[in-house]
Amino acid sequence: MDDLRQFEDSESEHEHGPSWMPPVSPLHIMPQRFDRLGAVRHKHPTSLMQMAWRFLAFAPPLTVSLVLVIGFTNWLSSGGVMALEATLIALVAMTFVWVSLSVTSVLIGVLRSLCSAPVAPAPKGQGCDIALTMLTYNEDPVPVFANALAMAESLAKADTNHRFSFFLLSDTQDPVIAQQEQAVFMHMKARAPLDIPMFYRRREKNTDRKIGNIADWLGRWGGTYEGFLVLDADSLMSADAICGLADRLESDEDAGLIQSFPRLIGAQTIFARMQEYASFAYGTYLSKGLAAWAQNDGNYWGHNAIIRCKAFAQSAHLPRLGRAQSLILSHDFVEAALLRRAGWKVYFDEAINGSYEETPPSLIDHAIRDRRWCRGNLQHLRLLGARGLSWVSRFHLLQGAVGFLLAPAWLILILIWSALELVPMEEHAYFNAANPLYPVWPMMSELDGGMFLALIYGMLLLPKILGALGMMGKAELRRIYGGRMRIALVTAGEITLSIIYAPVLMIQQTRAVLMALYGRAGWAPQSRDAETRSWGATIRFHWIETVLGGAMIAGCAVGVLSVWLMPVATSLILAVPLSRFSAVSRLTFGMIVPDSVSPPPERQHALQLREILAARVKGMSDLATTKPHFGTDRVLSGRITPSKVVASPQVR
Repeated sequence: MDDLRQFEDSESEHEHGPSWMPPVSPLHIMPQRFDRLGAVRHKHPTSLMQMAWRFLAFAPPLTVSLVLVIGFTNWLSSGGVMALEATLIALVAMTFVWVSLSVTSVLIGVLRSLCSAPVAPAPKGQGCDIALTMLTYNEDPVPVFANALAMAESLAKADTNHRFSFFLLSDTQDPVIAQQEQAVFMHMKARAPLDIPMFYRRREKNTDRKIGNIADWLGRWGGTYEGFLVLDADSLMSADAICGLADRLESDEDAGLIQSFPRLIGAQTIFARMQEYASFAYGTYLSKGLAAWAQNDGNYWGHNAIIRCKAFAQSAHLPRLGRAQSLILSHDFVEAALLRRAGWKVYFDEAINGSYEETPPSLIDHAIRDRRWCRGNLQHLRLLGARGLSWVSRFHLLQGAVGFLLAPAWLILILIWSALELVPMEEHAYFNAANPLYPVWPMMSELDGGMFLALIYGMLLLPKILGALGMMGKAELRRIYGGRMRIALVTAGEITLSIIYAPVLMIQQTRAVLMALYGRAGWAPQSRDAETRSWGATIRFHWIETVLGGAMIAGCAVGVLSVWLMPVATSLILAVPLSRFSAVSRLTFGMIVPDSVSPPPERQHALQLREILAARVKGMSDLATTKPHFGTDRVLSGRITPSKVVASPQVR
């Protein structure tokens, strides 16, 4: 009773507006520490097959990178290796390991697709109580709640023994959006199926952000449920996918977290279509390869994953960092590592289809999201020495940070390569008098240089080429795209656009790293719509790229920099029009995916519900002068009907 009274007391302090939640069912949460172990269930030994996949994933990148470093060292060692050259070699080693790792992961994914039998779905059991938790923060409530309602109505028709409840957990701080959320929820709840209870809670203070939102729900209502499915504001899942994850959780008592592979969906702009096509064509094999070598030491991407409530409460509640008590921003990787440390399995479920998410619609929106992610991922470097983590979990943490550090590494690599050209010729004869813009590296033949260059570019493009070849081998995809040549042309177009945008993204990610290091990175809500920004706003966002591109072009013109930098410089100086072009929604360049040709039923139904909810809310805002007030007894029943609404005066 003391615990219950504590949660009831905190409800009045942290929530705002009427209560649309069920009775409290507390679950004890155990805070964790990084310098000591908590309770450990039991360790699962690594099998020979798991070790074989990991050897195939990591041995080739390390070997090839070592050979490349030795080659570059011999290449640049005439007369001794300067500090710039040594830094160049180190950067080549760092970048090439990660590039080649993606290649081996894709190759493993291709092998698994060709040789492995499909993963069998989990058997159906007696069923358990599962909560679907959809988290939102200052989002347009209509598409968010429409997705939730579409999933609820789909689950109501599903053949399953599980019992589902839907929780919309809002951390919205904007009072206007908060009022819209309550209005949309009222209409959504009136339509929701009786056997899928719908609940809504908004915290007046978003303490600890998403971590606090989940902890608040888990500690106060998690005791009722065996597992909870985490959904972001743009998440959408089919009933088969949700039930499949629930079946897997029920059948595997050691499973602490099961992550699905979300597919990108709903792309309307040229930039979003690039991301969507790349995710479908290449990301599928990359995901299969990742699942192969990660095994039970998998990762968590923060959404579209099911988690065992007891496991999460006992072993994954995050402490704050350091003396400053900093909040861990990118929590998902760390929570997966802590679950694994406690002996729970964390893995990817390849058998799940029907898991979807959206992607930022423009270059600027993508860069803003990167700023949010970058600061959190760089925090992971401070956790690499946390006690008890598996080496694979540490690698996931490192990989997330390096994913952002590669951008400044590539930038520094380019600058150093250019700086080597400024070394006096009598000290290092890199250039001949006849053609001062063409470097003649010491101890380096043209054949060797071409081989190194081909190796680097080949490794960068090989995952995409492999993905395209995989698509060409499937009759259904050949029919959708119009043959192998059409797939090749579309892939070439996506590669071309990716190369054009790569320098701009490199500068933006470098800027994100610097902002994170200086603590200036914000945590703004994600934009979902392709809003057209003014030319002035776009120029202010991309002025650094524009200035840097102009300086590089000037350097090439006067002979200070080599002309091989011109493609990079051209992209940078055109950053503003390229950014505006990224938000264009009328072009596809053939970059469509099967879900674009034939949207899944869940997507179609969610779009219809958006129109219905938007029309009802608009009608209410035009006509109503009172705000509905719901009695607690009516809310706890799990459904509100129009006949049970009692109006109370509300000043607008």
